[in-house]
Amino acid sequence: MKFYEVEVKVWLKKSVFDPQGNAVEHALTGLGYEGVDKVRIGKYMQLLVEATDEAAAHDKVKSICDKVLHNPVMETYSYTLAEAAAEVSV
Repeated sequence: MKFYEVEVKVWLKKSVFDPQGNAVEHALTGLGYEGVDKVRIGKYMQLLVEATDEAAAHDKVKSICDKVLHNPVMETYSYTLAEAAAEVSV
């Protein structure tokens, strides 16, 4: 078995209003930051996944994202996956 380091980013779909992003955008404008627009807030997660190979790791991460980490009605996601260094311990 191999270990894979995974970074997952989840954010609201463009069609969904982002109240946190809107609040941050207004705060930035109020603080004098000009030229900042369309602020969106999301989630970032790191995982260490054990799998037999890279294809199996991708399948596992996709399943985790689809079933647990994001709401497909309102959110979308992306992830990166890389084989972990040999010295990783669990």
